Amino acid sequence: MVLVLTAAAALLFAQPGPAQAATTRQVSVPTAPMGWASWNSFAAKIDYNVIKKQVDAFVSAGLPAAGYQYVNIDEGWWQGTRDSAGNITVDTSEWPGGMSAIADYIHSKGLKAGIYTDAGKNGCGYYFPTGRPAAPNTGSEGHYDQDMLQFSQWGFDFVKVDWCGGDAEGLDAATTYKAISSAVTKATAATGRPLTLSICNWGYQNPWNWAPGLAPMWRTSTDIIYYGNAPSQTNMLSNFDQALHPDAQHTGYYNDPDMLMVGMPGFTAAQNRTHMSLWAISGAPLLAGNDLTTMTGETAAILKNPDVIAVDQDPRGLQGVKVAEDTSGLQVYGKVLAGTGDRAVVLLNRTSAAKDITVRWSDLGLTGASASVRDLWAQKNLGSYATSYTTSVPAGGSVMLKVTGTEAASSGYSATSTGKFTGVSAASTGLDVVDLTYTNTASTAVTGTLQVNGQTATTVSFPPTGSTPGTVSVQVHLTKGSANSLTLTGGPALGTLTVRPVPGTDATLLTGKQSGRCADIYNNTITNGTQAELWDCNGGANQAWTYTARKELVVYGDKCLDAYNLGTTNGTKVVIWDCNGQTNQQWNVNADGTITNVNAGLCLDAYNGGTGNGSNLVLWSCNGGDNQKWSRT
Repeated sequence: MVLVLTAAAALLFAQPGPAQAATTRQVSVPTAPMGWASWNSFAAKIDYNVIKKQVDAFVSAGLPAAGYQYVNIDEGWWQGTRDSAGNITVDTSEWPGGMSAIADYIHSKGLKAGIYTDAGKNGCGYYFPTGRPAAPNTGSEGHYDQDMLQFSQWGFDFVKVDWCGGDAEGLDAATTYKAISSAVTKATAATGRPLTLSICNWGYQNPWNWAPGLAPMWRTSTDIIYYGNAPSQTNMLSNFDQALHPDAQHTGYYNDPDMLMVGMPGFTAAQNRTHMSLWAISGAPLLAGNDLTTMTGETAAILKNPDVIAVDQDPRGLQGVKVAEDTSGLQVYGKVLAGTGDRAVVLLNRTSAAKDITVRWSDLGLTGASASVRDLWAQKNLGSYATSYTTSVPAGGSVMLKVTGTEAASSGYSATSTGKFTGVSAASTGLDVVDLTYTNTASTAVTGTLQVNGQTATTVSFPPTGSTPGTVSVQVHLTKGSANSLTLTGGPALGTLTVRPVPGTDATLLTGKQSGRCADIYNNTITNGTQAELWDCNGGANQAWTYTARKELVVYGDKCLDAYNLGTTNGTKVVIWDCNGQTNQQWNVNADGTITNVNAGLCLDAYNGGTGNGSNLVLWSCNGGDNQKWSRT
């Protein structure tokens, strides 16, 4: 990787140092928002009285003491009217005293208030009426500065900005949300009231590439539940899978798989626990969506479980990732927690029968020495175990654990020139945790732009440390060997950089012999059907392929290299698709460097001998050409 720092960064000349960080003082980063939102239970059928009853039930249930802060008013509060000066107006028969009155009531209970708008001219209620007639002009386009200031003046602390109008108009998401983020910053400066921005463009245009630094949270998928539908475990798992972008989630920026369905009619207690476990292991925002006035004690206990919430709200702020899937559907997810040797683990059984699942300490980046295991739902210590822990997991269910063991060896580095770390080694291509030591004596966080090798850069936030150094953590993808570099442009002076592998994520690059370029999924796209291509090798998540015992080539942890539509003819597109066990997703890796599709019997081929960035990968009759030969490193 490469870290490029500001001119203020220390200029240090050193070789890789001992396996320890320059400081053990980890700086807590802002945690993911927790609260309740109106959409899942009420859609657009909301008014002052609906929200007031939920606020009262929120407090009565003890949610604030568990860490829940926000009461967010979603779609339906505004019907698109403005006064002659362009200011939003509302129906005061539904919202007596205007929106400031409901914000005041929420604040009177010691809570924070959230509100909703759209990035386009028209909001979702115009395109998809949900309990109210379609209303035009319910978006903020053309009024970003005005509306964000209005929300803040009304007393709101949170604003969710949807994408129905933005999508319908074909707006560029990164540019649009940059303008909205700027408007939020201006509003905060004008009123002194921080306004948390929730980007809600459903994962369209790959927000994990550009949203860190613009907002503390961004949606990674479409709605988890649609108006009038019951909760679905399929949707829950799909939204969870789409939210796993560990390189983007760090230092107070979070992937958002959407609101919780915990406690909604149709979900069992076991499903509710799995839902909470998955959102917690991924460090997602926890926004309940059930009707709090009818919530059972069982549901309240699930939402308030302190051990599970502690995993979600861990001050290190990292995302859990899949570290093992020995048998299809039997998955292990691990999350590196604050402190030394602490990991959260979810054992997830996606099959239709109860099965034993094993978590190995080595996959988590721990040594094989004995580690203590705690069941987080039972809130019970299970004892110490050497090397691994195995337990039976119910069909479609999960087990959530905390494992405390001994950290495996790490490597420390000092800058090789101003702001630049080169010669960073990795034993394997895959994900690593990087601790960045720094000092920020300012009273507010400062940001810098981190780039690893030639991958997409990400904005990193550095909270205040006072006069003594501290560390923040990011997760990055490195390539095998010592050619990695990291560059941080902007930000504070950096000290030591410490690299800790997550071995359960080990993968390989697929490098074309003729081109010298790697099999790549363009722009970190996760959409099914995206064609694989050649690109300069950089070791990013979109180039890290795991070859499984099932003969799959897996990228992002859950997308398989796939011969499109079971194609068997020359020129069949090679794409990514949800892993499904079909033979068009199985590949033989051959001793001569070719990779053949089991279903088609054809070779993975750089089309027409292409060698440049963007050259498509297809199936073709095996012919011994160098454009059909691949190395795995």
